[in-house]
Amino acid sequence: MKFTRLGPSGLMVSQLCLGCMSYGDTTKGWHGDWLLGEHNSRPFFRAALEAGINFFDTANIYSGGTSEEITGKLLNEMAQRDEIVVATKAFGVWRNAPNAGGLSRKSLFQAVDDSLTRLGMDYVDLFQIHRWDDATPIEETMEALHDIVKAGKARYIGASSMYAWQFAKAQETARANGWTRFISMQNQLNLLYREEEREMLPLCEAEGVGVIPWSPLARGRLTRPFGEETVRSTTDGVGKMLYRQGDADRAVINALSRIADQRGEKMASLALAWHFTRPAVAAPIIGATKPHHIADAVAALDISLSQDELDALEQPYQPKWPTGMSMPMPAMDQVTVRE
Repeated sequence: MKFTRLGPSGLMVSQLCLGCMSYGDTTKGWHGDWLLGEHNSRPFFRAALEAGINFFDTANIYSGGTSEEITGKLLNEMAQRDEIVVATKAFGVWRNAPNAGGLSRKSLFQAVDDSLTRLGMDYVDLFQIHRWDDATPIEETMEALHDIVKAGKARYIGASSMYAWQFAKAQETARANGWTRFISMQNQLNLLYREEEREMLPLCEAEGVGVIPWSPLARGRLTRPFGEETVRSTTDGVGKMLYRQGDADRAVINALSRIADQRGEKMASLALAWHFTRPAVAAPIIGATKPHHIADAVAALDISLSQDELDALEQPYQPKWPTGMSMPMPAMDQVTVRE
């Protein structure tokens, strides 16, 4: 395994992060039939640790909180706490009620305490805001995150998908007030979605922020021939919304398949290796639900793509409308709000 410092911090993370959204209770939350329960999740945590992965990412809303429960239980059982880096996220709604979501001071303190309870841990290494909250002043959010760090509930803070101007505003708010700044940006980046190359990646590179891309394999679409379906692709509503594949995507996937055949590599390995050619990328967040997934991801760390291969993979790309930057807030149909 290869390791890197996450952003401007001294925190050492493996260059692959195991995303734990795939592990949880299928009866809770909004995820599909592709989820794995505790028993079936266990081999993937073991394989990740044996491969040298020390970085694990989850969120309070994944499977109604059961992803955090499984992640915490298995890591507490299998790993030394001081040797692993555990990340979680807050913003998503956990109940249809005022303050049960978002980035207010009240919501953030409740969210981090609830996450720590589910994880069975005294602190998280990286506490991330899952999305931008238009309803809360950024000063309130950044001061609350600073106080959460100072209270020892989190070691570092990070952010997830938003516009570059929003991320810059948050960082400058923290800088101007002497508060804790974000060390990482978790955003959508892959060969089928490269809109982050316009502003966010250059901003992160300039500021020294570490990028930990989500959906680096486009929810599996970069691991198989174009149009081939899986249980997840047919039941994952979010994936269908994010990736409405057209001719340009077909050309990218066909080029990836052709290069994989020529090199005798897996498509997934090559698609992950591409991320390390992007500025500021520290550790793509991989999902693993089949035995070969972790091995394919680890293989990416030793792959170097030639300029001709990069050209073949990148030239068919067509710009897309930005996606993945919003999440539902509480459905307020039963809540009366008075201005």
